[in-house]
Amino acid sequence: MNIDANTSAIVRDGTSEQSDELLQDILQALRQVVPLSLSVTDPRSDNEEWQDEWGVLIGVTGDMYGRVVILGEGEVFGRLGESMFGMALEGDMLHSFVGELANMVTGQAATLVSGRGYRIDITPPTVITGKMHIFGLRNVVRMSVAFERAGELQFIISRDTEGKV
Repeated sequence: MNIDANTSAIVRDGTSEQSDELLQDILQALRQVVPLSLSVTDPRSDNEEWQDEWGVLIGVTGDMYGRVVILGEGEVFGRLGESMFGMALEGDMLHSFVGELANMVTGQAATLVSGRGYRIDITPPTVITGKMHIFGLRNVVRMSVAFERAGELQFIISRDTEGKV
């Protein structure tokens, strides 16, 4: 998938190039971390509320500020974990895996971003279970990522122009 350079849903202040690079790096990181084929819907600007069974939030700070939120059903996270570790994950192991998956993906994306000269860091993951509403995210882009034999996760990237996460 190629993200069009005109897709500037995250940032509307003229720095869409960084946003597009961050999206590309998250997708590249997913391909490196998860051993399943994946397909991606075109990223879109999205200001609606979200509800899912599982979620994880990681802050991005440095030359880019914002948040990466991954949402999905527990069964999808479980199948991803099983594809990566060869065993079913349930209970505390599944909870831990959700946070670790977000760490691996955003950490790898941060490494890719920093390779282009940006100073970037991520915060520890916050794992959320149960139905939730997410408020307060600004300059949002959302993309659905479908993993072969596992299901679909939603990736929501919120981008602030300045400040700390």
